Amino acid sequence: MLKPHEVGQMRAAGRFAAELLDSVEGEIRAGMTTADVDDLVDRLTRERGARSAPFGYRGFPAHCCTSINEVVCHGIPTPERVLKEGDIVNVDVTPIVDGFHGDASRTFAIGDVNQIAQRLVEDTYTSLWLGIAAVRPGGRVGDIGHAIQSFVEPRGYSVVRQFSGHGIGRTFHTAPAVMHYGRRGEGDAIKPGMTFTIEPMINLGDWRCDILGDGWTAVTVDRALSAQFEHTVYVTQHGVEVLTAGLRETDRLAERAIDVPDHVRIGGLAAAADPKVASAAG
Repeated sequence: MLKPHEVGQMRAAGRFAAELLDSVEGEIRAGMTTADVDDLVDRLTRERGARSAPFGYRGFPAHCCTSINEVVCHGIPTPERVLKEGDIVNVDVTPIVDGFHGDASRTFAIGDVNQIAQRLVEDTYTSLWLGIAAVRPGGRVGDIGHAIQSFVEPRGYSVVRQFSGHGIGRTFHTAPAVMHYGRRGEGDAIKPGMTFTIEPMINLGDWRCDILGDGWTAVTVDRALSAQFEHTVYVTQHGVEVLTAGLRETDRLAERAIDVPDHVRIGGLAAAADPKVASAAG
């Protein structure tokens, strides 16, 4: 639970997470290795005077996660893994800025991807925002999972159940656990001052995952494609603020005809660049 004087620091961490992903988006391409992506994240983080929370976390050896195609999450960047035309790759960053964590991820299409992969990526992004729209003080975290699950499953996808969103702030992972499936009215109560991530992992096939021998990399059991998007949100007195929105977030929402309700404030870089883009949430 954030204290009032900590909100500005949490916003700064969220904006920098968005800045990192905007920078990755501008650079990522076929022919790069995932180690190149990790080096970019590391360099920009150090230039900001921040730290990468994943590096050394329970032994994780990199500064971000790079999860390609059938990799659901926690893919480890390596010099050997070269991005190819047609890949989809999720890049997950968590910088620590002045003691606060900003956690976000996006799935990028490398060059031209097939229609099935493109639709998966777009629908996963939509599901994230439907989950965000379900956040209201007085609600329950099950409302978030229900909004995501009821959108993706009728489209033939499955929702990963082995991983969840999580509370975040001065600590990387804390309560509540935010599942991306569930029932309305169930789970922990949503209260003003909470900050947590919403990060649906959506599969083309089976929802289950295998963990590879490195102890980190999660892959779909049937090796079908998986996509993920993640934002960190802050629960206000009357709604919710998205702390990790990128510079082009409102453009993406418009391109996909995603309606953002009035109780959702689009913060992050989008608001820092032009405060008029933020809906009034209070």
